[in-house]
Amino acid sequence: MASQLIQAGIIGVGSYVPNKVLTNNDLEKIVNTSDEWITSRTGIKERRVAEPEQAASDLAFEAGRKALEHAGLPPEEIGLIIVATSTPDMFFPSTACLVQEKLKCVNASAFDLSAACTGFIYALNVGKQFINTGAEKYVLVIGAEVLTRIVNWQDRTTCVLFGDGAGAAVLGPVPQGRGIISSYMAAEGAGASLLTLPGCGSRIPLTPQSVEQGLHFISMKGKEVYKFAVRVMEEGTQRVLQQAGMKVEDLDMYIPHQANIRIIEHAAKKIKLPMEKVLVNVDRYGNTSAASVPLALDEAVKQGKIKSGDNVLLIGFGAGLTCAAVLVRWA
Repeated sequence: MASQLIQAGIIGVGSYVPNKVLTNNDLEKIVNTSDEWITSRTGIKERRVAEPEQAASDLAFEAGRKALEHAGLPPEEIGLIIVATSTPDMFFPSTACLVQEKLKCVNASAFDLSAACTGFIYALNVGKQFINTGAEKYVLVIGAEVLTRIVNWQDRTTCVLFGDGAGAAVLGPVPQGRGIISSYMAAEGAGASLLTLPGCGSRIPLTPQSVEQGLHFISMKGKEVYKFAVRVMEEGTQRVLQQAGMKVEDLDMYIPHQANIRIIEHAAKKIKLPMEKVLVNVDRYGNTSAASVPLALDEAVKQGKIKSGDNVLLIGFGAGLTCAAVLVRWA
């Protein structure tokens, strides 16, 4: 007889954002835009910008340190670190290895995961498998981004959207019936061209010509991404609820990727979920990609919006195109 799987849950959370705030009014001085234009289309009022000396590993370290403190675990107890990021310090070594050294998690293996804005939830799904099987007892999952380094500050359709930050969660064993009770992951590679960073890889290496063409900046077809996001948020939500034998009305907190307030409101309306149950902080941080969901989760926990036994749904979508969701019964 196969042994029973160990139930994995979130036992600690943490987040970090840089001190520097870039408001919509500040952007009016940089690019042809306005506070009204940005707010009406995205809901974003401000975002955070990393200092020149800060890289993704620095932000990830701060968020990871706070998550460990919240979980009450010493660094030596962590067996695996997964960092979800699209803006690593460098191609190699992995940002996760740099974080391992900064945190002194001397017993942890470490790797990065690339799934853009969906990355943190992909990483949660990967991390929980290690706990389910008993391969590791504690896993540290971090989403960290310094997106302001890869936006074209002359392109008002993209530069107003993104910000920097990091969020983290410690996964560990929890009582049966608690923790991550259902999950969903999906990808639609046919839509890969809709949201890209074309340059700096093996297909288009970094050259003076690629820099001149702006190929090292984010490129996005906003309308198509919007349609995908609204569709998969509904699909992902229904899938994890069906797996758990639950309905929308059973949810206590809904934490979506913070890309655009219109996407969030549209998705909530489609699944018939009142906005009072939806965590929204896109107005203060903008789109922080893989850091978005853990930033919002940490905020909800710290503000007492999530209590033991609550059903919390985390959902993300992004480049790839990708989508993922997890349903957590809070321990």
